[in-house]
Amino acid sequence: MNFTRWSARLPGTQRRAAARDDQSSVPAARAESVRPKATATPPDAPSEPSAPGPSLEALPARELLGRLPAPVALLHGPEHRITYVNAAYTSAFGPRPCGAPAAEAMPELAELSLLPLMDQVLRSGTPRTVKSRKVLAGSSYTVTCTPVNTGDPDGPGAEAGVLVYATDVTDHAEAAERLRASERRHRDTAVTLQRSLLPQDLEQPDDLRIAATYQPGGTDAAVGGDWYDVITLGAGRTALVIGDVMGRGVRAAAVMGQLRTAVRAYARLDLPPHEVLQLLDVLAAEIDASQIATCAYAVHDPNEGHLVYASAGHLPILVCDEDGTVHRAEDPTGPPLGTGGWVHTSGTIPLPPGSTAVLYTDGLVERRSEDIDEGVASLERALSGARGTPQVVCDRLIRSLGVTAEHDDDVAVLVVQHPARTGPSAELFHNASLELLGGIEAAPRARAFASGVLASWRFPVELCDLGVLAVSELVANSLQHGTPPMRLGLRRTDRRLIIEVTDGDDHLPRRRRAEPADEAGRGISIVATIASSWGSRRTPGGGKAVWCEFALPG
Repeated sequence: MNFTRWSARLPGTQRRAAARDDQSSVPAARAESVRPKATATPPDAPSEPSAPGPSLEALPARELLGRLPAPVALLHGPEHRITYVNAAYTSAFGPRPCGAPAAEAMPELAELSLLPLMDQVLRSGTPRTVKSRKVLAGSSYTVTCTPVNTGDPDGPGAEAGVLVYATDVTDHAEAAERLRASERRHRDTAVTLQRSLLPQDLEQPDDLRIAATYQPGGTDAAVGGDWYDVITLGAGRTALVIGDVMGRGVRAAAVMGQLRTAVRAYARLDLPPHEVLQLLDVLAAEIDASQIATCAYAVHDPNEGHLVYASAGHLPILVCDEDGTVHRAEDPTGPPLGTGGWVHTSGTIPLPPGSTAVLYTDGLVERRSEDIDEGVASLERALSGARGTPQVVCDRLIRSLGVTAEHDDDVAVLVVQHPARTGPSAELFHNASLELLGGIEAAPRARAFASGVLASWRFPVELCDLGVLAVSELVANSLQHGTPPMRLGLRRTDRRLIIEVTDGDDHLPRRRRAEPADEAGRGISIVATIASSWGSRRTPGGGKAVWCEFALPG
């Protein structure tokens, strides 16, 4: 076999050959010892030519391959019969009989998935390399398969073959695997942190059906700061929140957690959406002025039939009607949180029975290859055809927008449905109201009205009595401390009775301890004692609303 014709193809052979060409056949030290003393040479004297080194053809290929520290095997023919294996190959995999097919005598090649690759090399005559393949013994190798000709290429015994050159990369592979395992642990920790900061169980209001989805982006540990929340405000009202802290990593998640906690605290004040964002804007600047965050805050009141919302740099809320028409809440939108100096305002968007609202973060619609408005338009088309429960709609929107586990950004989606109730379920939802006109005679009229309504709703006698007592105290408080116009509202759902009294004065009542000699100041305390919950808020047009709730018996 003629090794010299392919020995020059081995990695590093050319460098070794070049190094040998620069050396004399006599060692330099010995040459200096026998060299005569230097004599003056005329400048125009011709220099003696240096002796030529050995040619590349003279290098013994078998000896060269035998001394390589990397496993090398030479195979020939379509069955890849063994022609030669060097000492490193024998040390790594054991002795291999010459002439035996590789498929039978070299199981390590099958473990490395090299047999089909060698067929390709043999057919195409093109070298192929596979990186970091592992054998059953646990070692990893990077292997190069190079086409060669065995025998004299001009003689009758010439046959095509494959030279297999393997490099042990076990240490590198193990280090890379340790790095990947560390990254997975860090990512799992970061995702766990992110999910722990999100609501574990969404609050489910009586009048809405809600579902949410959060999907971390990519495969690295740097999760983002997307969040959502659902907050029941009392009297049937619900706050819906979606937000996004720009950037990635634990810092973004920590800022997100602080903002979400603050939103819940501000929501308990029952302020209009723009006032909540105004407070949040100041807090965001105090937490970290370098972190940019967006947020949309909306409030649903079942008596109004629309969402009142405010946005700080966030993407528009989408509402899909029952017939598939999609509306976009475009205005008003202020700058992101933390910028300061901006006065936010609230807007409204209809949410009639049978409609679906979607709040989302930019990871759902933003793509590097297209404008974000195109992504929002794609979401509108997907929402127009999405039907089913809120969770089903969430999943369909995620799939329709092409979000997978390899998506490069976090995605948060909040789907809110206002169901159109018919039949028996509709009988569990009723509203009744009475304008409180006149003076002190308004109180007995309110009690009589409430007694008749609660009886018609077939509540137990005990609940009817408690409801009438709460109406009497709230109306008396409004008559004494409020101003016209005054109104009593009664609402029942499948889970609670809600009583609300509104008037034109914006002074909010507070619960206080009445002394034994006091003739007033006990009304709110009585309501707080007999009701499941109570509260008050200022109304948008001026004035206030004071309410209480009674849980219906299960």
